[in-house]
Amino acid sequence: MSLPGESIRRTARFRWVILIGHSYMRNRTAMAGAIALTLFALAAVFAGVVAPHDPLEQVWTETLEQPSLKHPMGTDDLGRDLLSRVIYGGRVSLQVGILSVGIAVAIGVTAGLTAGYYGGWLDTLIMRIVDAALAFPSLLLAILIVGVLGPSLRNAMLAIAVAFIPAFARITRANALSVREHEYVEAARALGAGTFHIVRKAVLPNLLSPIIVATSLSMGAAILIEAGLSFLGLGIQPPTPAWGSMLSFGRKFITMAWWLSLFPGLAIFLTVLSLNFVGDGLREALDPRQRRR
Repeated sequence: MSLPGESIRRTARFRWVILIGHSYMRNRTAMAGAIALTLFALAAVFAGVVAPHDPLEQVWTETLEQPSLKHPMGTDDLGRDLLSRVIYGGRVSLQVGILSVGIAVAIGVTAGLTAGYYGGWLDTLIMRIVDAALAFPSLLLAILIVGVLGPSLRNAMLAIAVAFIPAFARITRANALSVREHEYVEAARALGAGTFHIVRKAVLPNLLSPIIVATSLSMGAAILIEAGLSFLGLGIQPPTPAWGSMLSFGRKFITMAWWLSLFPGLAIFLTVLSLNFVGDGLREALDPRQRRR
């Protein structure tokens, strides 16, 4: 049997979700980003069905063919279909974006909550470590980690996750410092609620809005960093298709096969732009001062 106030809280949460969804859908730019991102994700998930050819199949009689009906994005110097490789490359990029940012959120939010809620020497220790990590630009830190661990998809995801942990820790700590002083947190302490219960029920739910926005925006940045690592040869290794490595390879033929650089570059641009549109839409919908009615 639920507590008397539980049904009221569930109703309030449901109305909040409806209000956020209504505000988000009124934002045409955000909806365009969400639709485009959904299409990219579906193409990546069902790449085996959507891709017209095997991305690794080499047809030596069709090398460096221009875009045509048979090969809408042309072929590379090994006769591989570029459209199929771009589609499969999207699977890698989205996987990196989701998993690396997911790891960063889990660790960064935990560290930020601990520092913000407890304060004192623990806050000082955690935030000095975070400040030291923030002294390095994200891409440079990722290059350093991959350079030490070796180039691979797993190491690239780990490097990107480590690079984003400090940002989530700072965002969470800043908001936790404010939330822990609110009356409902003090009331929960007065009623004898444990620390874990207070953090889970009273503090964390009130930090979700900035964390959600930061997550959506960070995914675009993570995809850019992965593309940069692959461009430098530090990400996923050939022959597995990745947008960054395809872009790096295409620059060798930029004067005679422009499509090799254009289409992977467009894929990166459109995916990151869609994620930024989604992030901006979520920021506006979750902020009562900017919410569209």
